[in-house]
Amino acid sequence: MGKKKKRAGLELEPAPELQEAINNNESQNVDGDDSHDNKKHKKNKKRDKQNDDAPKDVPTVSIAVPGSIIDNTQSLELATRLAGQIARAATIFRIDEVVIFDNKSSSHNNSHVSAATKSNDNESGAAFLVRIMRYLETPQYLRKALFPMHGSLRFVGMLPPLDAPHHLRKHEWAPYREGVTLKERVPNSAGTLVDVGLNKNVAVDQVLEPGVRVTVAMGTDRNLDAGPPRQIVPSCKPKEESGIYWGYKVRYAPNISSVFKDCSYKVGYDYLIGTSEHGDVVKSSELTLPAFRHLLIAFGGLAGLEESIEGDDNLKRKNAREVFDSYFNTCPHQGSRTIRTEEAIFISLQYFQEPISRALQRVVA
Repeated sequence: MGKKKKRAGLELEPAPELQEAINNNESQNVDGDDSHDNKKHKKNKKRDKQNDDAPKDVPTVSIAVPGSIIDNTQSLELATRLAGQIARAATIFRIDEVVIFDNKSSSHNNSHVSAATKSNDNESGAAFLVRIMRYLETPQYLRKALFPMHGSLRFVGMLPPLDAPHHLRKHEWAPYREGVTLKERVPNSAGTLVDVGLNKNVAVDQVLEPGVRVTVAMGTDRNLDAGPPRQIVPSCKPKEESGIYWGYKVRYAPNISSVFKDCSYKVGYDYLIGTSEHGDVVKSSELTLPAFRHLLIAFGGLAGLEESIEGDDNLKRKNAREVFDSYFNTCPHQGSRTIRTEEAIFISLQYFQEPISRALQRVVA
């Protein structure tokens, strides 16, 4: 099947202000060289530094999940448990992005979810899933500052923690930590204090609004009272530089076509996989995936991906095999008439684990 063109989009962060903070940081590449070398040397050095700071093209894996699976739950507690299972699966299998899609016939702006989530009542399944997934991905020491009290969060305390690498304890030191900007300013300096979950706050050399989630490069100096200010870096930096899994991003899509066309990555998804009981049966050990930059694996709801495609005005007269590059049944010979979506996610991500690893090895080679 030929590749489909995707519309470029901007990456959405759990905290929208984070991208502004990152952009500000990238635009302030201060060289710090006060020598009187010639202009050509300075330009070359500046260009080299910009190339060093440029994001590396690290392959990513995304999953798309229908918000309708929440609408079928019988209670808030069961809905919360279901969301927790999906968050655990995404973390265990190092998923970079989780896209929650609705089954709306036409596209709407993402602000629909933002508006819906301001109320404790009548929160849609997609809005609920977006909220819980973002909450669970956030380190525990940041949740109180970033998530106001909400009825949908009533049962999150009973969920098992994700225990992801960026969910650091107070006594742990790491090259990077997630933090939230504070109202207090750095004394006698144009900077901002950031709570990174340690006994003391750290200073960064940027003036930022309070309540912004940021990724802070901690460096090697563990003395928080001395030394230069820490640096704010893109949230993808830990994975790019050290191969450390740094959690997943969450994005909302009003329908399944928006999952593809509003891709968070500028180049779009270059390989799309659909999962269904009507898909092709291939042994995992015999499955060969092409080398990819951004892979997307989509899951259907109660009636499968076919229903989501049929109900999308942008995909009229198309079947699932025309929408996806590959269409697989990852659990043939099932004993139950139905496999729940949260079960299918665990089964499928395990099924694709080795084929993805082999594809990534070809990318590195």
